[in-house]
Amino acid sequence: MATMTIEALNHYYGQSHTLRDVAFDIAPAACTCLMGRNGVGKTTLAKCLMGLEHPRSGSILFNGTSIEKLPAESRAPNQIAYVPQGRQIFPLLSVEENIRTGFFSSAAKSKKIPSNIYELFPVLADMKRRRGGDLSGGQQQQLAIARALVIDPKLLILDEPTEGIQPSLVQEISDVINMLNQELKIAVLLIEQKLPIIHKVADSFVIMDRGSVAIKGSMDLLNDELINQYLIV
Repeated sequence: MATMTIEALNHYYGQSHTLRDVAFDIAPAACTCLMGRNGVGKTTLAKCLMGLEHPRSGSILFNGTSIEKLPAESRAPNQIAYVPQGRQIFPLLSVEENIRTGFFSSAAKSKKIPSNIYELFPVLADMKRRRGGDLSGGQQQQLAIARALVIDPKLLILDEPTEGIQPSLVQEISDVINMLNQELKIAVLLIEQKLPIIHKVADSFVIMDRGSVAIKGSMDLLNDELINQYLIV
């Protein structure tokens, strides 16, 4: 059974039909990459999955249970985590305080930061007393992912995590995504534009165009023709 199944999802902003019958599965313990040019509806879809936007029709099944009508605050306790584009950390809070804010939406009784968080991101252990705003862009991205992981998610949605960070940290984020899939068995929906990281981490892909799913499949189907048709600006 898929971790999440999206079926015939439609969304509107006013009169603008932004998502058109979007449908695909997110496999368990694997990375599904959502691609497409700017403005095709990728972030809108992520917000629908998190309850931050409301689809007009269609369904979202999480582990077989319909969640499209649940309020946004119920998604994290149901073990769906989201790292939005731009990270949205708290610049004046320390690294450790930023991570702890993830517990506000957690159903877990323990509020102790799991040891594997700092194992995944050793730089955060070294900087946990520093303010979030003092970190580099790549370190802030690691912090945002760490904050999402404290809810012990079964699905992690990452919206362009490599945007604006240096290549060395892109590799580190690739390694973390692989570890989340392989060792922690977390499903990842990765919204990403950079083909090198996509090829390193993705098991399958979904390409959106004008609010619809243009094509989807396993990574061996992603060829130069599709890249030129749907991704190159």
